Amino acid sequence: MTDTIAPRPDELAPEDTIPVADSSATGLTTTPLQQAMDLARTHGPVFKRRFNGHETLFVSSLDLVTEVADESRFAKGVSVVLENVREFAGDGLFTAYNDEPNWAKAHEILMPAFALGSMRTYHPAMLKVARRVTACWDRRAADGSPVDVADDMTRMTLDTIGLAGFGFDFESFARDTPHPFVESMVRCLQWSMTKFARRPGSDHCAQDAAFRADAEYLASVVDEVIAARTASGETGDDDLLGLMLGAGEDGDGTTRPGPALDPANVRNQIITFLIAGHETTSGALSFALYYLLKDPVALRMAQREADELWGDEADPDPSFEDIGRLPFARQVLNEALRLWPTAAAFSRQAREDTLIGGRFPVRAGEMVTVLTPMLHRDPSWGDNPEMFDPARFGPEAEAARSPHAYKPFGTGERACIGRQFALHEATMLLALLVHRYRLIDHTDYRLRVKETLTLKPDGFTLTLAARTPGDRAAVRAALAVLPGGGPSRRKRRGGRPCGRAAGPRPAGYPGCWCCSAPTTAPAASSPSGSPRGDRSGFLGRRGTAGRVRRRAGRRPSRRHRRRLLQRAAHR
Repeated sequence: MTDTIAPRPDELAPEDTIPVADSSATGLTTTPLQQAMDLARTHGPVFKRRFNGHETLFVSSLDLVTEVADESRFAKGVSVVLENVREFAGDGLFTAYNDEPNWAKAHEILMPAFALGSMRTYHPAMLKVARRVTACWDRRAADGSPVDVADDMTRMTLDTIGLAGFGFDFESFARDTPHPFVESMVRCLQWSMTKFARRPGSDHCAQDAAFRADAEYLASVVDEVIAARTASGETGDDDLLGLMLGAGEDGDGTTRPGPALDPANVRNQIITFLIAGHETTSGALSFALYYLLKDPVALRMAQREADELWGDEADPDPSFEDIGRLPFARQVLNEALRLWPTAAAFSRQAREDTLIGGRFPVRAGEMVTVLTPMLHRDPSWGDNPEMFDPARFGPEAEAARSPHAYKPFGTGERACIGRQFALHEATMLLALLVHRYRLIDHTDYRLRVKETLTLKPDGFTLTLAARTPGDRAAVRAALAVLPGGGPSRRKRRGGRPCGRAAGPRPAGYPGCWCCSAPTTAPAASSPSGSPRGDRSGFLGRRGTAGRVRRRAGRRPSRRHRRRLLQRAAHR
């Protein structure tokens, strides 16, 4: 089964208004997503890519994505690539067809696992694994060896979903090489992506046999996870596995009303969560660390936020509530996901014959693929969407933006169910790392994006040095030269760096980087929607005249900000 809605054979309007890029002669590259991004830059926000007789319709503008996100006109589509993923993930939440009953059953059963109370339950497991990361990085800092960022983030997220979701410890940091599950999973994802690009008549028996072996290994690991839980005698429903195994039963083993999952679907759901629950989050953290490394001001803002929360304690014990007090770290992650959403495309399927953009015909059952990185570079993001700028996710900027402009987790009822889980663990670890370490760009790394269905930086390494109280004081001094960046105002005024007492964060005004409280009257808006001059809270209020001279509607250049930091460091 490939489509949940049968296409009609009759013709609609002519389609010669949609550009077609034929890649049959040249073939797809090893980075097909980035190849599609280049085609979008050439052909615009709607085009078709033809390859060996198969056409894929891509859209990327805000207006067109707003239309295909309309649940009354479009539903989730299982693309050709996801058809390949179904070979080893079956009817899991991510790959199920809309009319398969197991999707609705699993969604109903698993929704409680992602409620606020459950997030609180998962926090200790997330913190336990975060401490494994810092222990590993402490050893690397001590001997001066580099860390492989994407590799360690993958270890962390695999252990986290294993412990928090299934009560199973992969112990990834006890290994010199990645867990075999990760290696098999990456090869399965690679097979899913490249199978689509095969030329007709070519021999791929060896690759298919290797894929089947990897898929069997993934299933065996999941069976081990289930067997470990069954052998333990635990019957609680405080994690994903408990909810799935206990669905349809009361604690005494009697049946109760409600959906229940068959054993094959439980396996498919676990494989889905082990893949989606760690591969995408590890990429997001890796991109966030890369962009912080390359933006000294943003890095120091993130450090100051963590320092104000945890002081000079090198090894803090963050509470569940602390993670909500790290708004700038969350903005950094959001902005990294804007530039490189790790699940970089999703498909929608027309429920009936329709037009998008008022003139592009889409037949019932036809797929439309949203090219998310190009949506996130739409002109609605301003005149420099390639620039890393966490201020785009300040409260005022978010309130002014269309909800369809930002789609790193998909859309509608089939959007990622675990996004809050992912953002909680990622925000906590990111803040702990920038609080504890100085990040050193020992290779002058230039970003290369690796594609294995998901995205992550390729070959990204860092060296580290432990931060000291003197380092933290230097950050406060350096940021004091920027507008609104007075040193340690939380300690001088109490509560927050802005001097406001702790409590709910007000919304709707630019100003303090900590709580967005207005430090001056709201500034006039620029054409991009961001308040002029203050970067929606990223740099706070305007400083003393002469500190930073701004042209109307423009922020200080990155070179100027680096200069300010260098001057402060030598004072």
